[in-house]
Amino acid sequence: MILGVSDAAQSVSFEAMSDRQQALARVILKDPAVESLSSFIGIDGTNTTLNTGRIQINLKPLEDRDASASEVIRRLQPELEKVQGIQLYMQPVQDLSVEDRVSRTQYQYSLQDADPKELAEWVPRFVARLQTLPQLRDVASDQLNSGLQVHLDIDRATASRLGITPAMLDNALYDAYGQRQVSTMFTQLNQYRVVLEAAPGFRQQPSDLNSLFLKSADGKAIPLSAFATIETGTAPLTVNHEGQFPAATVSFNLAPGASLGDAVKAINQAREDLQTPASLQGAFIGTVQAFQSSLANTPWLILAAVLTVYILLGVLYESYIHPITILSTLPSAGVGALLSLMLCGQDFSVIALIGIILLIGIVEKNAIMMIDFALELERREGRQPLEAIYQACLLRFRPILMTTMAALLGGVPLALGTGVGAELRRPLGIAIVGGLIFSQVLTLYTTPVIYLAFDRLGRRLTGRSAEPVNPNAEATAEP
Repeated sequence: MILGVSDAAQSVSFEAMSDRQQALARVILKDPAVESLSSFIGIDGTNTTLNTGRIQINLKPLEDRDASASEVIRRLQPELEKVQGIQLYMQPVQDLSVEDRVSRTQYQYSLQDADPKELAEWVPRFVARLQTLPQLRDVASDQLNSGLQVHLDIDRATASRLGITPAMLDNALYDAYGQRQVSTMFTQLNQYRVVLEAAPGFRQQPSDLNSLFLKSADGKAIPLSAFATIETGTAPLTVNHEGQFPAATVSFNLAPGASLGDAVKAINQAREDLQTPASLQGAFIGTVQAFQSSLANTPWLILAAVLTVYILLGVLYESYIHPITILSTLPSAGVGALLSLMLCGQDFSVIALIGIILLIGIVEKNAIMMIDFALELERREGRQPLEAIYQACLLRFRPILMTTMAALLGGVPLALGTGVGAELRRPLGIAIVGGLIFSQVLTLYTTPVIYLAFDRLGRRLTGRSAEPVNPNAEATAEP
């Protein structure tokens, strides 16, 4: 599904908003990938103003259409831009979401300021700056401070002479433009409330207020223009707050081929270039905030995983050097995974990171199988390091190749699979397959070299001789 949020002029009427919303719906239904849609306008729990609406677009099953949800959005945008007087912001519906608010587009940046005037001044400038960034698309703001306002300036002396009180004027305005219930009609099955209002022809323009008459104290009909003047201006439709301060949310989508990390850097740089005042506080919220939190913890998680593996291998082999030999296979796996993601045009997402973490265990077993066998030959049979690692490479090649192929072929369906949810699984399979292929080619040659290099380094540091001691030789005592 695709969620669309429509945005029209802040002074739009309900009838005009309805016509423009229906025009959007007709364009969307022409797309071959769209099965149906639901359209909503008016003020409710989600739409807080009249100039916004929602369109929920239901796509056909993935096997019955030729494009993903993001591709359908990019295909619809040029046609929807031809509809005059309204703009539609679209985003794919996420099964798992961390958002706590409904915005026009997928990612949000919040601006707060204790001074509403300063906030109203800087938000349009910030939005205009973000619209120039090549990494972003569909930049919008929820700041609505350009609504129309009608102010009645009452000449109280004239109104008092005519016998008109402010309460009478308030009641007359509510009778004409409010929803005053004046009666209830009862039938056998239902009841109907009768609501008083002015005729539609007398509530189209602010000047229609001059057609409103009030009854004076002596029973005469007095026009509103006899004691009041009409002044028009602008006023905010809504005033949003966050943490007790006035706030505005700037939302955006990513441009095709742009990553979220690049967009975050570009937005932070744009704010620095604008030199916003210190009282204007800004921060990412929702998905971007969760993305930043995951990036902050990821290096520590990887370091903890590597350190844990090093400790376990050190205890297993009773050595400080050989665990480093085993861990030396990890960079090749990481490089292979990143290269494969780049070749396939996939972003480095959390799912791809999970694939790289899985490679830590899969790739290390190649070095473990060789080094474990070589150390066994050295310690029990007194072999030279070169001879020991050579025999390990010969005898362990087949099981290394078998286990690698088993893991690699297990990741191929993830990398090549299609259907619902394939977008989520594909980076995992690509990272595993690419990392295994690249590391398999390298580690078969580099692991023996690193093993011998670290063995010489260890002997040099401990002062041991390069000639091993044969445990089966009998000890002889000199006379």
